[in-house]
Amino acid sequence: MKQAYQYIRQRCVHTLLQENTSQLYGSLTRGAHPTSCFGTNLILDELAKSGEIEEARKMFDGMDHRDEFSWNTMISGYAKLGRLDEAQRLFEAIPKRVSATWSSIISGYARYGLGHEAMEMFYRMQLDGLRPDQYTFGGVLRACAAGSVVTRGEQVHAYTIKTSLDMNVFVVTGLVDMYAKCKKIGCARYLFDNNPERNMVLWTAMLTGHTQNAECQKAAEIFCEMQMAGVKSNQFTFPSILSACAALRSKELGLQVHASVLQTGFSINVFVQSALIDMYSKCDDLASAQRVLDGMAVADEVSWNSLLGGYVKHQREEEALLLFKEMHIRSLRIDDFTFPSVLNACASLIDLKQGNCAHAMIVKTGFGTCKHVGNALVDMYAKCGSLECASRALEGLPGPDVVSWTSLLTGYTHHGLHEEALKLFCEMRIARVKPDEFVIASALSACAGLSVLELGQQFHAIFVRLGFGSSLSIDNSLVTMYAKCGCIEDAHLVFDLMLIRDVVSWTALIVGYAQNGRGKDALSLYEQMILNGDKPDYITFIGVFFACSHAGLLEAGRQHFKSMHKAHNIKPRAEHYACMIDMLGRAGKIQEAESLLNEMSVEPDATVWKALLSACRVHGNVRLAEKAAKSLFKLEPDNAVPYVMLSNIYSSAGKWDDSAKIRRLMKERGVTKEPGCSWIEVDNMVHAFLVEDRGHPKIAEIYAKVEEILGLIKKEGYVPDMTFALHDVDEEGKELGLASHSEKLALAFGLLSLPAEKPIRIVKNLRVCGDCHSAIKFASRVYARKIIVRDSNCFHHFHGGFCSCRDYW
Repeated sequence: MKQAYQYIRQRCVHTLLQENTSQLYGSLTRGAHPTSCFGTNLILDELAKSGEIEEARKMFDGMDHRDEFSWNTMISGYAKLGRLDEAQRLFEAIPKRVSATWSSIISGYARYGLGHEAMEMFYRMQLDGLRPDQYTFGGVLRACAAGSVVTRGEQVHAYTIKTSLDMNVFVVTGLVDMYAKCKKIGCARYLFDNNPERNMVLWTAMLTGHTQNAECQKAAEIFCEMQMAGVKSNQFTFPSILSACAALRSKELGLQVHASVLQTGFSINVFVQSALIDMYSKCDDLASAQRVLDGMAVADEVSWNSLLGGYVKHQREEEALLLFKEMHIRSLRIDDFTFPSVLNACASLIDLKQGNCAHAMIVKTGFGTCKHVGNALVDMYAKCGSLECASRALEGLPGPDVVSWTSLLTGYTHHGLHEEALKLFCEMRIARVKPDEFVIASALSACAGLSVLELGQQFHAIFVRLGFGSSLSIDNSLVTMYAKCGCIEDAHLVFDLMLIRDVVSWTALIVGYAQNGRGKDALSLYEQMILNGDKPDYITFIGVFFACSHAGLLEAGRQHFKSMHKAHNIKPRAEHYACMIDMLGRAGKIQEAESLLNEMSVEPDATVWKALLSACRVHGNVRLAEKAAKSLFKLEPDNAVPYVMLSNIYSSAGKWDDSAKIRRLMKERGVTKEPGCSWIEVDNMVHAFLVEDRGHPKIAEIYAKVEEILGLIKKEGYVPDMTFALHDVDEEGKELGLASHSEKLALAFGLLSLPAEKPIRIVKNLRVCGDCHSAIKFASRVYARKIIVRDSNCFHHFHGGFCSCRDYW
């Protein structure tokens, strides 16, 4: 009330009114009601504008005489506060409506996004025979802009021309804003360019329109023109131009704008400061963004969120989480913009503990139902490997969208749960969620992981049917899928049809050729990549070394190893050394392999020692095998492979006691060998087999077919290799055991189920055993069939009694 009194004193310049001011306020405070309508309206207006609407209503209800100003003041006051029901009731009760009355109610509805109601009032006004003024048009154009209803906006525009208000700067500003928000920026610019009277608000509306329509360069040009015209910017102009600078990643222009902010005294405006922080963050200058934040007098969560997002975007996740903790300490409002950045930081760091804490806060603050927060939760849990929690987070979403489904499906694929990923894709389709290119790419990756060609081809068909056009992520996934299903020609066909290629595209095909036993083609493609001007990455070189190794191109491998660092500035990693040691081992250069291991610039990991152990297995080097196996026992104590390989190396060398000792050690330490499993896809259904499997419905036919295969290939010269049989049974038992290996069962089922012209494709979770490799070579000649086996190391293309791996895998 004291503020109202001071305001009245400032406005009462007339001598008589000055004399009555104290009396008016005194009457009001004693509960009496002043008889002067003019003086009362002044107080009523001030109360309504200051938000004291209840006090204003008491005064209004007690007035002996109310004029148009009294009624309009109350309607406008209620409308501005969003109390539109009360505004509407007063509107219906007013004795006489003037343009200001209609403008107040229309503006109120428009301000709170009730465009339909605002337009209804506008039509009623016309039916009442009243002519809209500039303020009416301002309100109704705001309603059209909020709802992006361009047709109605054009009708209003036509009416402004009819009423000769189309050149009024207030109306033109509303039209520019409306057209810009309705994505008709050309119309907005035409009105702006052809209006001779331009004030700061109109300039700002045009600048903002360009920014909102992603025409940031034009927004920058408008700002420069505005400066040259001598028009001052305000707290609305600066955030818009700074957003344009951020989108353009133009720090140079941003610095100029910042200088203008300092000159005009808006550097302490919280909205301008927030925009500055966002601009610097997106222009990769987090230090400047932090300085602006540190200089803020009033802590604002929007500013903190901008910097938080900047830290996450630039992989400075730990600093992001520290900033989040500081927000919490300062009791800043943590909202649905804060949590996604925090969860993304936890996901990048694979920090499940902090992710769980953030989730607890989300539940406590009630933001769990926000779609983008829920999606970030699913993504965080999936990337941290907590797939059960990720699944529950998806189920808790009110309406999971394609983003949340993709996050979970990608999580399953990334962690090797390919079957679960494909089941999830089916659930997504049942839920009628339309897949996008990212979820299709993830589904194709799952098909690649399982080598299920027919299903992968169906996903390829879905992609084409949905009409996505060319998609780099899907094309890369298709190349990988076809290559990992042994269809390298189809992979190359997809590659040739790609409109855009990146290093992933080239690498996928190079690795595909290498793994499919076509090392020279892989190297030829690598040379083509270099000539094309595309830069290889560290994965590309793994494919190159694998190709050299399996093609027996030792000298080429040595040259590429040297060029990796010298020509391409890529430091060798453990994986590269493992490939080189494997290459040297295949070439019989065991001593050179040992020397390279001793000269490594990085600590040898399990992949390096496995490569050395494999070389020792082929060449029978017991001393080095013991060294490699002991290192693996420490690095991977639960992995049975080094125990089994060392035991077999001892057996091959006739060291039976040492072989038995290793197997006892394995048993004492509780290390169990992963059972061999082979699977084959027939008519869109995957059939899996374990050693000595008896669970398949056609198992009797399968074993009969195995017996037939063995009988035929023995006539061709096949001799069972007993070193791959169990050691604690007799010779007959060993041969029967070899006959029931999972690869042979899958082969028999393939011969029974697939037509003669169709290749038999088998996948095994472990390396194919030497005896099965020999048997399948013979079978490919006896049955004149193309047989493709993908084991844990590479592809084996069997045809005419030969294998693409040249009997070294």
